[in-house]
Amino acid sequence: MANTTSAKKATRKIARRTAINKSRRSRVRGFIRKVEEAIASGDVTVAAEALKAAQPEIQRAATKGVLHSNTASRKVSRLAARVKALSA
Repeated sequence: MANTTSAKKATRKIARRTAINKSRRSRVRGFIRKVEEAIASGDVTVAAEALKAAQPEIQRAATKGVLHSNTASRKVSRLAARVKALSA
């Protein structure tokens, strides 16, 4: 258990930040799931729209430090490639 005042404050800050990061991470997962479901259904327009909505959300998570920037770029790139392959 934290003994000093600063350590107690740090644990409070970590708890708040963890809750925010958890909600951001689950939000990103939801957007990614919508794209994957659209790809699975085979609907190109819905998949493209879902990707268009997911892309800024994934990049925002990277900006906020929830995801590494390379991870976010990789996820967007792979989803875009799958959507493009669907249309071809």
